[in-house]
Amino acid sequence: MLAAGCPYANWAAQGRHFLQFDPAGDGRAVEVLGDLGSAERVAILVPGVDTTLADFDRGLGGVPRRAPGVQARSLYAAVSKRDPHTAVVAWLGYDPPEGVGVAAATEGRARDGAAALTAFVRGVLRQRPGATVTLIGHSYGSIVVGLAAQRLPEVGDVVTLGAPGIGVDHAGDLGGARVWSALAATDWIRRIPQVRVFGLGLGKRPTSPGFGATELPTEGVAGHDYYLVPGSVTLKAVGDIVLSGGPGHGAPGRVS
Repeated sequence: MLAAGCPYANWAAQGRHFLQFDPAGDGRAVEVLGDLGSAERVAILVPGVDTTLADFDRGLGGVPRRAPGVQARSLYAAVSKRDPHTAVVAWLGYDPPEGVGVAAATEGRARDGAAALTAFVRGVLRQRPGATVTLIGHSYGSIVVGLAAQRLPEVGDVVTLGAPGIGVDHAGDLGGARVWSALAATDWIRRIPQVRVFGLGLGKRPTSPGFGATELPTEGVAGHDYYLVPGSVTLKAVGDIVLSGGPGHGAPGRVS
């Protein structure tokens, strides 16, 4: 990180904890907030389309709320106050698709990402075999976590935020994980058709009727990139899931 220069050298100088850093190509970064070595709960946040190392902290278009590093810090601030034995991981361990082209309309990049995420989670659980793991996918990252969850029966909860799909057509296909989904009324993802034709398309959204996911609150969420901003009702609900397995400490939600 020091050799890569600014801003990465500054990240290292600030004492931030990265398990992976690679500036080649679009880049990779996996940052841990909290003490992963002693964590009893681990939340892993996976970003979506157009996310690169250059945008890890500044956000796409220079908008911080779009940055996985910023989103992870918002979640960590919310959960660590309630339980210090919680770690949050901002996981840019794959190469997300660019723009709205063919790659973003297929699961190819997500499958590669899911393989890497599966290996990462298994590594975490080897070090912390008793830890509770929650996978959180934003946008295209939801497909990554969905595909990974099928291979990870140890994962108890999968959370999707603004998901175009999740890699399966029913929550029961995710290896037993509980599925929670947030889709704001103003989220442009709603305009993406729920079809698969000759390998194109991302299938059902987890908020679709009959999918089997529990819908999370989104009142006041202004759009696709606002789920994890401080003060969001969705951020509070996601924190509840990470800490206790459900919004409001287990209070039931609406099932889609």
